[in-house]
Amino acid sequence: MRKALRWLLALTVLIGTLSTAAGAATAAEPEPTDIKDRLLSIPGMSLVQEKPYPGYRYFVLNYTQPVDHRHPDRGTFQQRITVLHKDVTRPTVFYTSGYNVSTTPSRREPTQIVDGNQVSLEYRFFTPSRPAPADWSKLDIWQAASDQHRVYEALKPVYSANWLATGGSKGGMTATYYERFYPRDMDGVVAYVAPNDVVNKEDSAYDRFFERVGTQECRDRLNAVQREALVRRARLEKKYAAYAAEKGYTFDTIGGLDKAYEAVVLDYVWGFWQYSLLKDCDTVPADATTATDDEIWASVDTISGFSAYTDQGLETYTPYYYQAGTQLGAPTIHFPHIERKLIRYGYQPPRNFVPRSIPMRFRPHAMRDVDTWVRHHADHMLFVYGQNDPWGSERFRLGAGARDSYVFTAPGMNHGANVAGLTPDQKALATARVLDWAGLSPSTVSRAKPLAPYDAKLDVRDAEREPALRP
Repeated sequence: MRKALRWLLALTVLIGTLSTAAGAATAAEPEPTDIKDRLLSIPGMSLVQEKPYPGYRYFVLNYTQPVDHRHPDRGTFQQRITVLHKDVTRPTVFYTSGYNVSTTPSRREPTQIVDGNQVSLEYRFFTPSRPAPADWSKLDIWQAASDQHRVYEALKPVYSANWLATGGSKGGMTATYYERFYPRDMDGVVAYVAPNDVVNKEDSAYDRFFERVGTQECRDRLNAVQREALVRRARLEKKYAAYAAEKGYTFDTIGGLDKAYEAVVLDYVWGFWQYSLLKDCDTVPADATTATDDEIWASVDTISGFSAYTDQGLETYTPYYYQAGTQLGAPTIHFPHIERKLIRYGYQPPRNFVPRSIPMRFRPHAMRDVDTWVRHHADHMLFVYGQNDPWGSERFRLGAGARDSYVFTAPGMNHGANVAGLTPDQKALATARVLDWAGLSPSTVSRAKPLAPYDAKLDVRDAEREPALRP
């Protein structure tokens, strides 16, 4: 009897085990193979839309991020990212502009060089990637680097080949800060035209730049138009008031039309060299004193933009000005060609461009820390600057501790400087290093040429146009 009971008990256990195994087999679903399904299987990832582009899959996504990476239980927000998918076996380029992310398919230069995938991230607090309510104290370079780190950790299992970080201007700064705080994530960094304002109160490098950039003839033309716009201030401000009324522009943040007018005019020379080339001097009025009011207005508006310091123009860039006034620093330059009586405010601080309801306090240690780290610990980093770009006056420099890292300057180029604009020997070296950091074959590296053909719609070559005095 006991033997029969033992046999019955064993049979019951066996049936239960088989049933459990069968249930587990039924519950276990196969790993997704389609890239969209793989991306959407990541916890916190959701699809906004997929857009077609020949040779790629392109996704606009939201990713759930903590407002405060030090206290992830204290709220979340949705951060916008895009993925230009080539193949999971190709290298991946992690790009940020440091501002809003475009939802139009585009490919940055390193992505073309390595013929890879591209993940693009919207910087926190730029809409729609802004927590609600917005705790502005959580907008700093460490929190933003931690955003990138979490995105990388989420996507690395999908894109397991080498990763490179890149960005231009504020995006180049962002890529550098990311490397400083998470140096083990990326296999290389390509930072374009990245300002490095180590000591916020010491900006004489910019004054020296404007004394020698371009040619004397070009500098004289630009200085004369800038001065003449202040000489004719009363007449042109009437035009500005009419323009603002027509467009519905207001000036509450900066504190009035007069302050906004002077800010636009003082941006004029800087804005020209940031976005134009020496040959473009021909478009500047040759004799400012005989130019009409409309000609002076048109030249200033084309280069500086009279909408820049309206409430509506500033609103989009509030996160940038907040960071400039709390960590990044901002340039101050002088105007020796303009009589002091014509300048009422001078270069205004970032505080003037952020609503007073948002508290700001400058922390001078942040840029010193990053600068020191780059000098002593840069590894697999490439910095590219333009010879005629004012933002390159204060740049990143390498010290004795840097390894396999480079700082190159593209002759005659502006804020759109890139590897393609370097001298032939530097272009070849930079391209080879990028290919090597991407983990590609030695034969590919030795050829030192971009792997993907140029695509006029997909590849972005011009400077990312922002109003002057925003990197």
